[in-house]
Amino acid sequence: MGGALPRTRANDDGRRDSERRARQRIEDQQRLGREQQQRRIREERQRAERYRHERRDWERSAEQRAYRLQQQHRMAKYRYQQQYYNRVRQQQARWNARAYNYYNDPYYYTPDNYRYSYRGSWQRTNRYGAELIRQAINYGYQEGLYAGRADRQDGWRDDYRDDYAYQDANYGYNGYYIPQSEYNYYFRQGYQRGYDDGYGDRYRYGYRDDNGNYAILAAILTAVAGFQLLN
Repeated sequence: MGGALPRTRANDDGRRDSERRARQRIEDQQRLGREQQQRRIREERQRAERYRHERRDWERSAEQRAYRLQQQHRMAKYRYQQQYYNRVRQQQARWNARAYNYYNDPYYYTPDNYRYSYRGSWQRTNRYGAELIRQAINYGYQEGLYAGRADRQDGWRDDYRDDYAYQDANYGYNGYYIPQSEYNYYFRQGYQRGYDDGYGDRYRYGYRDDNGNYAILAAILTAVAGFQLLN
């Protein structure tokens, strides 16, 4: 009995590796043509450039909101907003410092193999875009959780829609893979659920894992995005 479990785990790991290699072979065989790849890259470059310009206006908005929170004596919420703002700035600085090569990014040559629900209509993406949507929902949940706790600590009313982080909704986004409006939408879907958990001091929509990290429940994430794997 003692030796059976390690062998089972090894077999499971081996099977997952084989499945992963099989998926990669299929993707390689189905790679987008050069013209399609270049069109996707051209569109993404334009989107990323627009996003960087828009960030300047949000920085001014953060300063105004920080001042208002101080005037309202909402110090827990003030500290949270500053932490969120610093996280976004540090993330942007790391992205801006790296040399990004579109042609080495598999997103740009991998065909769409998922569809997802966005405001009542179906959109398509590949597994890299799908992973970014999952990230948006989880990041939103985490930030909403922190914000809800801050308002509860300050004795403030339940009001997530006026939060800087909720309106910004760009943490984790750099202009690539999906439109900014879609990332914002999924971030806010996670945020409002995280805020509800944080303000209510409970875990209705998410959980805390053994490492102390927060995440939204898989069933909620699936319901929000409605992912379906295409044949």
